[in-house]
Amino acid sequence: MGYEDLLNEADSQNITVKEMPLLRSDGRIKGNRIAIRMDIHSTAKKADVLAEELGHHYTTVGNITTQDTVNARKQERTARLWAYNKRIGLIGLIEAFKHGCQNRFEVAEFLDVSEDTLVEALEYYRQIYGISTRLDNYRIQFEPHLAIIELF
Repeated sequence: MGYEDLLNEADSQNITVKEMPLLRSDGRIKGNRIAIRMDIHSTAKKADVLAEELGHHYTTVGNITTQDTVNARKQERTARLWAYNKRIGLIGLIEAFKHGCQNRFEVAEFLDVSEDTLVEALEYYRQIYGISTRLDNYRIQFEPHLAIIELF
């Protein structure tokens, strides 16, 4: 899901998204307003940030900006996982494989996500699923590197 799609989703939830000069983060959400750092030039990176902020909208309660409690860190993780699933997901990895992507750069480009976000998502998925998982007729391997294997 690209930046325009995420903007439309935000709009459907009555959330205003503006690009602003933020100093401490790439994005912030407060109430029904999301700010995206205005000097982010890549639409893929903007979409990564917007997806995470929408993840906070759907999953977070209260102010967790300081990350000084276990609960705040759990909520941050939940919002990020929501964003990774929205932008990438296991099905997205399989679609990239079907499209012929052969490395992380190609997968990130196909999914229109930044490479940093892809690497972070793969680490989250590895923490959740272990070294590999199966979805339909595919095995997704996270270690020692990303590999998708079609099972017969």
